[in-house]
Amino acid sequence: MLAYRHAFHAGNHADVLKHLVFTQVLRYMAEKDKPFTLVDTHAGAGGYGLDSNHARKHAEYDDGVGRLFGQKNLPAALNDYLALVRRFNPQPDRLTRYPGSPALAQMLLRADDRMRMYELHSTDFPLLQTALEDRRETAVMNSDGFAGLKAEMPPPSRRGVVLIDPSYEIKTDYTKVVGAVRDGLERFADAVILVWYPQLQRLEPKEMTDRLKAAADAQSKRGWVHVRMSVAEPDQSGFGMLGSGMLVINPPFVLHSMLQEVMPVLTETLGQYAGANFVLEKRSK
Repeated sequence: MLAYRHAFHAGNHADVLKHLVFTQVLRYMAEKDKPFTLVDTHAGAGGYGLDSNHARKHAEYDDGVGRLFGQKNLPAALNDYLALVRRFNPQPDRLTRYPGSPALAQMLLRADDRMRMYELHSTDFPLLQTALEDRRETAVMNSDGFAGLKAEMPPPSRRGVVLIDPSYEIKTDYTKVVGAVRDGLERFADAVILVWYPQLQRLEPKEMTDRLKAAADAQSKRGWVHVRMSVAEPDQSGFGMLGSGMLVINPPFVLHSMLQEVMPVLTETLGQYAGANFVLEKRSK
């Protein structure tokens, strides 16, 4: 796990889907006057230079945010996401930097909203500290986010958002995600929990998603929304990341309708083969 660097993948199709959902959830949470707490269990470095050696190695952003950056007449939620990406760049019309979830949160959270960021990587942690050092109501921990989540739930204001997006390079991450979600809901059934996962030619992502839906059915207050976008075919060996998905537990009531509008456009724009497709489903309570 500690060998993983998100800088290699910054701004790719998976980041686009994840951060589109993430920003819309934060927008919704900020509509009420009462502050909330954001817990990011695998925060990364905060933001990434797309002209760095890491990012340029595979240039995954070219088939992700790069395809959207110059587009016009996009749905409102995509325009909002892209406006934040532009705001993160020194020159808004040039895509040279990409905001991770901490940078997006820093732009969207209000002064009294709390941020609790967890990052274990020895290189990314100090970068994250520096990126957030001037923000009040913020704590950055060089510790395990799965374990740290237990101490964060329930949050003081009884309003909370949790983003869980490990690398899944270790198979036990799938089991840890399910355990963290179950424990989080047991401690705070109102928590808005966002789980990102990669779509692979393996059983673990599907099995994990099914278990998370069952946990949400049993423990959550408002059900769930699930979206998955498939943009690529398996590589010659039959492997590779085909796409990614997001499961949102206790979602904002507007999230499903937003995704209904956005996903056809996003899938068409980011699809790398004729069979690109998406799945969108929900269960309400």
